[in-house]
Amino acid sequence: MVMRFKVWPRTLAVQLIAVTGIAVALSNLAVAFWFEYGNQQQSTTSIYERVLDRAAATATTLAAIPENSRHVVTTSMSSRAWKFTMLPVPAHPLPMTEDEHVLAKRLGTMLPDRTPHQDVISVQLRKSVGELPPEFVPSQPVPTSGVIQTVVPVDRNTMLSAVLLRAPEPWPLEIFVAAVVAILVASLSAALVARRVVRPLSELTQAATQVAAGGNAVPHVDEAGPDDVRNAAIAFNAMTAKVTRTLDSQRHLLSAVGHDLRTPLTAMRINLEFIADDELREGLMRNLEELQALTEQVLAAAKGAGGERPRNVDLSALVESLCTDLDELGEPVSWANHSPAPISCRPNEIRRAVRNLVENAVAYGHKAEVRIADSGDGYDVLVEDEGPGIPEGDHQRVFEPFVRLESSRNEATGGTGLGLTLVKAIAEGHGGIVNLENRPGGGLRARMHLPRMAPAG
Repeated sequence: MVMRFKVWPRTLAVQLIAVTGIAVALSNLAVAFWFEYGNQQQSTTSIYERVLDRAAATATTLAAIPENSRHVVTTSMSSRAWKFTMLPVPAHPLPMTEDEHVLAKRLGTMLPDRTPHQDVISVQLRKSVGELPPEFVPSQPVPTSGVIQTVVPVDRNTMLSAVLLRAPEPWPLEIFVAAVVAILVASLSAALVARRVVRPLSELTQAATQVAAGGNAVPHVDEAGPDDVRNAAIAFNAMTAKVTRTLDSQRHLLSAVGHDLRTPLTAMRINLEFIADDELREGLMRNLEELQALTEQVLAAAKGAGGERPRNVDLSALVESLCTDLDELGEPVSWANHSPAPISCRPNEIRRAVRNLVENAVAYGHKAEVRIADSGDGYDVLVEDEGPGIPEGDHQRVFEPFVRLESSRNEATGGTGLGLTLVKAIAEGHGGIVNLENRPGGGLRARMHLPRMAPAG
């Protein structure tokens, strides 16, 4: 199994700062490399000229003094970086590369015209002191980045070996300091730009989350920042206002229809009392009661998650009270005790949602087992039954209005098809979620997750 470590930042602000810093660092690195390369080339040419000039001047000086005094001169001119040594004339010049041949030819032009043995002049560019014989190395060599040796004729019988130990190139501190300053300035500029972009986006995200969670409050995003972000905020505010108006219109329509249906339903109930045929009257009464239940569900769905103010309650006590009431009515409901579960919610709505889940479990699954489970940021209300369950493909469809799956659960029962729709609206109105899952041993489990704090609204 290959483990992948994600080191790239996920937020836009940090990404913008990181990209800017990396870009500035790479550009400074390229400039520093190019500058250092040119500087090194110039420095190398200057060193070569200095070595050749000194070797030619020293050989010319030695040729002008007595032979028995030359050792004193070479010793006095040697140092930790230079070493001058007298040696006999070689039979052949030392092997040289093309660059070394060029330097040797240049050295020959710097000697007097009558200097003998110019054909054995040589220049050696070596990488380390270890490539030279010990007698040609200074007694206390300095740290080096290379060695330059020149072999120059002094007279017909003597040659001069001049060795220079090149000092290491100093670290380009100025370039490094300039690069650090450039990175800091660019990163600070990127942070200021990111703040102007990210802050409105964060507000937009919070507002979108608030809208998705439901509630009565309509968030308004500050229409500020760069044009692209400001236009997005304007479009979001317009969309939110339009969606809110649409939802309010639908809610008012449902509420009006539900209220208007109550009056003729009441009149029909009164008129049914005058029907003499008992069988006909009972059949019509059952149909009327079903229509009455549907009307009440429509009114409940129209109210949605609004109207009631959130309060701090004990969710465990609220659910236990509901289960006790249903048990006293003869419903097969069992409750598993739970420690206090403090939560901020609209208690009447939560009670209605849990009651719908329990009644569904009893109607379609013969019994309801209710319990509460901690889930980190909130609590899960679990309602389990012993029915046949629901096909996986219908787990989301049953939350749609007026959808009923009696054929897949119990053909002897029915419903309005709004119970689970109302449960979903209430759960999402509290910033939670509800879902269904088939139990491994048979039956259905309804899980309604509620956060500890209700969303503002």
